[in-house]
Amino acid sequence: MKNVTQYSPLEEVTAITNARIFDGEKVIESRSIVIKGGTIIAVGGDIPANATVIDAENGTLLPGLIDAHVHTSIGGLRDALHFGVTTELEMNGDFTERGRKIQLKNVDDIADVRSAGTAITAPGGHPDELLPDGDEIPEFVLKELEKLSKEDREAMLAAYAHDHEEVPQVTTVEEAIKHVHTQVENGADYIKIMIEEGTVMGAPGLPVLSDEILKAAVEEAHKFDKVVIAHVLTAHSSQTAIDLGVDGLGHLFIDRPDYTSELVQSIVDSGAFVTPCLVLNSSILGNPASELANDPRVYSKLSPEWIDILNSSFNTFPQGKMENSIKNVMDLHHAGVDILVGTDVAPVPVPNLGGLAHGASVHHELQLLVTAGFTPIEALQSATSKPARRFGLHDRGRIAEGARADLVLVDGDPTTNISDTLSIKAVWFKGVQKQSLSFLLGYPVPAAKKCFKI
Repeated sequence: MKNVTQYSPLEEVTAITNARIFDGEKVIESRSIVIKGGTIIAVGGDIPANATVIDAENGTLLPGLIDAHVHTSIGGLRDALHFGVTTELEMNGDFTERGRKIQLKNVDDIADVRSAGTAITAPGGHPDELLPDGDEIPEFVLKELEKLSKEDREAMLAAYAHDHEEVPQVTTVEEAIKHVHTQVENGADYIKIMIEEGTVMGAPGLPVLSDEILKAAVEEAHKFDKVVIAHVLTAHSSQTAIDLGVDGLGHLFIDRPDYTSELVQSIVDSGAFVTPCLVLNSSILGNPASELANDPRVYSKLSPEWIDILNSSFNTFPQGKMENSIKNVMDLHHAGVDILVGTDVAPVPVPNLGGLAHGASVHHELQLLVTAGFTPIEALQSATSKPARRFGLHDRGRIAEGARADLVLVDGDPTTNISDTLSIKAVWFKGVQKQSLSFLLGYPVPAAKKCFKI
């Protein structure tokens, strides 16, 4: 029997016991953790006398999952948290430090978010081909606004107005440098550049900024110690991005030319990470995520609009082969490149951007990585410790003493059966349990120690 450690009765302490623990790198021997406030204060060891004890009943405790490539909204962040995704990394959008202060004030039922701010692209370049013409707010965005509370709606409109009152134009080196400065002043957490000619997106001939302009942006961002991520979808654009000195590729090249092995070696030599977004590549090739959509662990948590999106696809490059993406990601993985889990999901349900949904698609990406050849543990590392390390989020992505208490408890053992990540029993965000335990509240609670089984 474990010894009991004494803590002040004023301190709020929770112990999770009888859990298989994946700590972000491996399954560890310890079977319990202790949380105080928003922090993990112990892994293993004694259970404090005044702790609320939660019996995990041999479930698996994971660090909160991280989606390393999204475009998000308050609703998207809310959905993400339902699926145990406690951090989303936005790759073109409004949730810079400034945007978070405007939009997320007094909102506490959502995942955490970091952002690149507005990406650097040519006038009329990607992602313009995916958006409706005109300056009005798109109809599908207006529909989502109707679902928000008055406060959330006003915050989203204020951020939209700020970000669209003067759309930055980048056509010169000087404008690229100014753009980087603007994003940094807004509190961008990293910087993104676009290298997209458009063929894979069904819009060949999109304008792309010159290498000189993009390199100036990369170098300027590095002066501010900002990580730079490149949007790329082909081997050619991936090599260009690596030559420019980026720190990460936000996608996996969908083609597989004869020089693929040389490209892989270039990525290795650069030290860059890759966020393959296999779920996006699959959708681009015309594959809907219908199996995911039909999983009760998914459709019970998503709106009908998002389920419809999962049941559709981009289908902009049907001539491609998923086999190429599978081989490409495994070549990179075997070569030692850090692979991060990301999805490229849209902020709201957009009819032509199918196959993706907040939170749910992270689990789909994990499944696709395992199908490609990752072990379940390697896939889980790609959604926890690796993105945390590569984006400097040193307080999360691990279950360790002193780490932020972002946690997911699931039934089963996803370290051997990756689909078990969807069997979510409870989610903790900064130490606060978000998944409802209302069905347990009728249980008798001993006076000395409250104990819940999950």
